[in-house]
Amino acid sequence: METRLSSKGQIVIPRQIRQSHGWRPGVAFTIIDDGDSLILKPVVSKTSVTIKDVIGCAGYVGAKKTLAEMDAGVVEEARKQAESWLR
Repeated sequence: METRLSSKGQIVIPRQIRQSHGWRPGVAFTIIDDGDSLILKPVVSKTSVTIKDVIGCAGYVGAKKTLAEMDAGVVEEARKQAESWLR
């Protein structure tokens, strides 16, 4: 298959290729310059994630922590990191 660059810098992707990949008008692409070739990769849109989707993903097992306990843990870890950087 052959296509041409228009005066506006546009290239038509032949229908057969668009249909085989399921590309519809408006699909966004990343263009990768590969020397004497260009690679078009469709941009995969990320779905939104809610807190319910990720609750429990850290694998913590144990008693629930209060916000104050979690804050104290973050401060303690930051202190340890700072001390290790100063050594």
